[in-house]
Amino acid sequence: MRVRQLRIGVLLALWVVSAGVCAAADAPPTPGPKDRCATCGMFVAKYPSWVATIAYVDGSHRFFDGPKDLFRFRQTNDDGGLEVSEIWVTDYYTTKPIKARDAFFVLGSDVLGPMGAELVPHASLDHAESFRADHGGEPPLAFDDIDAAVLRALE
Repeated sequence: MRVRQLRIGVLLALWVVSAGVCAAADAPPTPGPKDRCATCGMFVAKYPSWVATIAYVDGSHRFFDGPKDLFRFRQTNDDGGLEVSEIWVTDYYTTKPIKARDAFFVLGSDVLGPMGAELVPHASLDHAESFRADHGGEPPLAFDDIDAAVLRALE
């Protein structure tokens, strides 16, 4: 009986741990009041509508005060040898986290982020085009379209 209880306990613990890992993949961690942007050092919790996050397989993460600084970090850093689990940005309209690789970004609009000109993220191409009709800017870009030239245009 005791061996059976031990097995059930181990299985329950494994289930709880695996549920936590799955939940982590569905949403990024939330920055606390002392978390700073990995690129510029600003406190990111002050700007929840702009937070971007890189989550790593080992459970660690880096926060950014907006997509622009996230992409700058990605262009100039190697993630310290850590394997990226997911990259998140905050959707402009819903202010909810979305996977950055699935997002569409508008630059050159009249909407400014915490550090000025910004890549404004959207969950869909339709939303990006609607935003662009209201706020101007360049045609929407996919994650892989954002390179050093795009970042220079934001300076």
